[in-house]
Amino acid sequence: MMPWKQAVAKYQEPMLRKSIWQVINTVVPYLSLSGLMIWTLHISYWLTLTLAVAVAGFLTRIFIIFHDWDGRGTGDIWTLTVQEYVEAPWWKRIGYRVFRNPFVLFIIAPLYLFLIHQRFPSRGVGKRERLGVHWTNGAILGIVVLMSLTVGIKAYLLVQLPVMAITGTVGLWLFYVQHQFEGVYWQRRKDWGFAEAALDGSSFYKLPRILQWFSGNIGFHHVHHLSPRIPNYNLESCHRADPLFQRVKPITLFSSLRSFTYRLWDEQRGRLIGYRRLRELRRQQVGPFQS
Repeated sequence: MMPWKQAVAKYQEPMLRKSIWQVINTVVPYLSLSGLMIWTLHISYWLTLTLAVAVAGFLTRIFIIFHDWDGRGTGDIWTLTVQEYVEAPWWKRIGYRVFRNPFVLFIIAPLYLFLIHQRFPSRGVGKRERLGVHWTNGAILGIVVLMSLTVGIKAYLLVQLPVMAITGTVGLWLFYVQHQFEGVYWQRRKDWGFAEAALDGSSFYKLPRILQWFSGNIGFHHVHHLSPRIPNYNLESCHRADPLFQRVKPITLFSSLRSFTYRLWDEQRGRLIGYRRLRELRRQQVGPFQS
């Protein structure tokens, strides 16, 4: 058995008591605060928006708890290599720059993704996945109808839209920074290694305790990628238990902000770079820019 398999084996079994408790301590506050948001609409919408931050935190945690943790695959954020970007037609480069703009990527894209894109089954998926999307859409429609008949559609949207916007932004940022950071491991499929991709291609996002709780320990992403079977409440224990995981350099909340500047994968040098570095390389006429 590989060393990493031994390291994760004992943490893969879920504990019913912990599983039930984390559902209770997350779903109950989420529903309670959502109801409080509706009540505050008659007092001050600024107060409602303040509560939306807390509700979005619980919704993010709900997503992590219920999320099925099990080359550039489906769901990855569109990232071009330097070579691909340089050789792309002008319209594709403009589209790529627009997409990778932080406002588009972290504000507009999450709303589109969760409110529109995921309401339709992906091409080529099986019957089970297709039915899952339809059942989800039906459940959402039922909630909208119920809320319209009770509190009114306007009140529901005034509460739900800011919560969805904040949750979507936070969720996409977590996904982004856990796979696009300084020193990240990326390889073509033929050279790709599972353990290397997990330990060096997924970040250890060391967050303050309160943010770690709301994000469901997903910052221990390197452990999660080694074994998606590990429940979120066991990820930290697994990380601390073996020196294998201690060598993974943590990314802090402050240092993770550098990820905003990463735009392209420099395949020759094995690193993510920004447009400024790309211009420097082009001036130097090195690597893929040589005629």
